Amino acid sequence: MLLSLPALWISLLLPIVLGILAWLLGRYDSAVKALIYLSGFVLLFPLGLVLYYYATGGLSSSIVDPIYVNFASYKIGTFYLGIDGLSAPIVIGISIVTAFVSFYGIKYMTKRIEEMKEEGERVPNLGTYTLLYNIFAVTMLGIAYSSNLIEFYIFLEGTLISSFLTIAFYGYGDRRKISLLYFVWTHIGAVLLLTGILYFGYIVGSFNYMNLVNGSLVPVGSEEAVLGSAATLIAILMLIGLFVKMAVFGVHMWLPYAHAEAPTPISALLSPNLIGLAGYAIARFVFQFFPTIMLSWRPYLLTLAFITIIYGGLVALRQKDFKRFLAYSSISQMGYMLLGLSTLTTYGIIGAMLVYLSHAIGKAILFMSAGVFITELNNLRDITKMGGLAKKYPLTAALALFGFMNLTGLPPSVGMWSEILIVMGLVQSYMLRSLASLVGFTALLIVALTMTGAYSFIMMRRIFYGQPRSKIEIKEKIDVFKLSILGIAIFGFIFFLAINPLISNLNTSIVSFIISFLSR
Repeated sequence: MLLSLPALWISLLLPIVLGILAWLLGRYDSAVKALIYLSGFVLLFPLGLVLYYYATGGLSSSIVDPIYVNFASYKIGTFYLGIDGLSAPIVIGISIVTAFVSFYGIKYMTKRIEEMKEEGERVPNLGTYTLLYNIFAVTMLGIAYSSNLIEFYIFLEGTLISSFLTIAFYGYGDRRKISLLYFVWTHIGAVLLLTGILYFGYIVGSFNYMNLVNGSLVPVGSEEAVLGSAATLIAILMLIGLFVKMAVFGVHMWLPYAHAEAPTPISALLSPNLIGLAGYAIARFVFQFFPTIMLSWRPYLLTLAFITIIYGGLVALRQKDFKRFLAYSSISQMGYMLLGLSTLTTYGIIGAMLVYLSHAIGKAILFMSAGVFITELNNLRDITKMGGLAKKYPLTAALALFGFMNLTGLPPSVGMWSEILIVMGLVQSYMLRSLASLVGFTALLIVALTMTGAYSFIMMRRIFYGQPRSKIEIKEKIDVFKLSILGIAIFGFIFFLAINPLISNLNTSIVSFIISFLSR
């Protein structure tokens, strides 16, 4: 369905305009803070749009912005902006997290900038941070809106540049070295992906992965016949490039450094939102372009998924730094997303998209909880110096518990639905084929789910319960800083209850091309 107004373009351009104004007015803190609040409310607009079209049935196909850019004469294709059932959970997760983290960032970044100035460093002001943050937020939205590989890549590079600069300017530790490590590693992934994209477009003559048909965006389908012998190489390039971005086992090394040492508002976007977009891309265009190849690689993808889950969980248990622990748990969670995708079933892919949403909500809450202690307890991050914090910070403890529940798949969290659907997808794809596969996958699932529960609730106990290991006199004060975390949790609970629109529209969006390649 074509929109009557360019709502999607407005949702991208308006935060950037507000960011530019904040940058220009950088010396006036009160004006910048007002613009941050305004930006946060604007970033909630895509959520409102999705909810409206859920209610009216518009996402049973897709909604498409009326303004588009046509490069068909250059064999590039057409840049449309749209949302359908597959991208809707992604848009929801990005919109909720970026909006509330922008409110959260006012107190956090004001303190961080003051702290850096006291250390004698020259640091860009809050206005510069606001511009970079808004660019980061809208380029992630642009990835979810995209319908063309070049369009997708442009937005992907926007996320990399803006997040790199934010880590370099405001990060912790040896932030320049860490930001460069982050840039080089993730850019390697981007270059591999771009190489595959360019090779694909050169042969096919277009970079579209969605076409506009009767006012709706529809997948272009398999391109294996057109690509011929080049299909396998292109699939490998795209998949490895996206695996680097997703931080699966073997190409994950950059993530713990970047996510742990980034300023916490950026960590709350990097880990919950950005890395999962690579999983969305695998579902969005890799599967539809290379269905037969993906089916033949399914055993290897499932193996990699389980290794990623278990490895990330084991290393997370060993961490003493709260943010570094959260970074490794993100690797483990991306294993779940890959597991759902690797089943190559409708259930599994729906579950993977819900992993994106549950991880966005849960991990944002947890990173923001870590930021509370960094801001209010003199940069406290060492888990061995925590303990008993629930007595001093009851609201933060309750919110952190809800964050961990999203990771472990316990009600009332969206994570419960994602885990159920992923297990259903695994049953549908493999487990009922033989007794050996049933026993083997059951054992692997038990290990994976136990590992997730172990690292989540062992860390919950170490941080919030037991005997205090540091003397803390401060008691929790309820302010916008904490209420922004509560806002994300409330939306997480709402989507736990209102799961049916998410699942039904996801099924409508992807079931046609999933069935088409499974029946080959």
